[in-house]
Amino acid sequence: MELKPTKTLSGFIELLPVQQRCFDECATRMQRVLKTAGFAHLDLPAIERAEVLTDKDNWDEIETQMFLFQKGDTKMGLRYDGTVGLSRYVAGHMNDLVFPFRAYQFARNYRGERPQRGRYREFYQMDLDIMGIDALSENYDAEIVATLAAAYASVAEFIGPVSVRVGNRRFWNAMFEYLNLDSEQCRAAFVLIDKKDKMNDFYDGLVETVGKSAADKINAVFTNGYKSFVGVSDALDAAIREMDGFMVLLDSMGVKNAQIDLGIMRGHAYYTGIVFEFFLDQFPELGAIGGGGRYEDLASKFSKTKIIGVGAAVGFSRLMVALMDENKIDLTPFMRPVRAAVLVMGSDQVAYAMRAVAALRGAGITTVPYLDANKKFKNQIEFADKINADYSIIIGDSERESETLAVKDMNSGQQQNLNLAQVIELLQAVKK
Repeated sequence: MELKPTKTLSGFIELLPVQQRCFDECATRMQRVLKTAGFAHLDLPAIERAEVLTDKDNWDEIETQMFLFQKGDTKMGLRYDGTVGLSRYVAGHMNDLVFPFRAYQFARNYRGERPQRGRYREFYQMDLDIMGIDALSENYDAEIVATLAAAYASVAEFIGPVSVRVGNRRFWNAMFEYLNLDSEQCRAAFVLIDKKDKMNDFYDGLVETVGKSAADKINAVFTNGYKSFVGVSDALDAAIREMDGFMVLLDSMGVKNAQIDLGIMRGHAYYTGIVFEFFLDQFPELGAIGGGGRYEDLASKFSKTKIIGVGAAVGFSRLMVALMDENKIDLTPFMRPVRAAVLVMGSDQVAYAMRAVAALRGAGITTVPYLDANKKFKNQIEFADKINADYSIIIGDSERESETLAVKDMNSGQQQNLNLAQVIELLQAVKK
């Protein structure tokens, strides 16, 4: 019989157990921060109607970006991020929710694009959003940034410190209005600014797109600073005041590692105001590890009610896998997940051993029994060593008859006989 392939499809991720434990711990910590901030956890369907995911009817154009399929007359697709599904959900449950409504998702997402380093076809993403009806204070933009900063801080021992850079779409809209750019020039300028740090010919591209006079003024934002445009127009003054006030608010919320960077644009066209991106201080080569911004009309295709939101997304798989692949996360804390390996010396001991296992697990002690009871002691102790158990609990005839347990410290090699209550006390003393 021909053996089937054991490698995953391109663009899909599998982690080793020690890596998965680190992944899970970081996910748990970050979600705990969101729950403490009052964000409701949503677990929305992975499959949506195609008309929910896209307004385009040309499947040939979008099938390279999404996983699409059809059952009967219904066209469907796998979600590619959390925002569209959330907008549908909020529009559909508007009468059941309290606004401003805050929610987070931690879920697998799917994209049909060509896999490459750091970009996967299946990946975990963490989304957090605050949504309001008709209006939503810009103060919530700052809260989203502060909450995400706190979530990153909760895993700083693994990923290191982060910093946040803040941009503003309103500033650029006001600038382009001041420069009298048409809609096509605006779109092209947005793209150039978004890719500025990856381009060697940014200025030349601006000149070609908007002309030398406008290019000089756009470039001056980066050479002279955005405050050099104070007094140029009322719209620019309003955007500058908004940015300055936003930074003061972030500082009051404890976010000390933020700075204005008007090269931050975020690629999505639906952002309308403040935008932001987070970066790892120790590993800037990874690029943005999360970001988001304000959107003011994303749910319009689901409801006539205007739903305004501010949200952020963390490419969780991209972040964690990249760091682990480069050995930039110390996995030592996750190498010893098992507190006790219970070794059973003979089938007569199995029932007694399983009562001990149940008691240890009931006390919250991670316990793994070796139930091939007729295997030699050498085989069993090697198993305990391979799973990095802190202790081996050895049960033979004498232990069963005396209702004790032989406990061996796998680090020091010391062994002692204790009753069950004493074993539990010992193993809980430095509980993992």
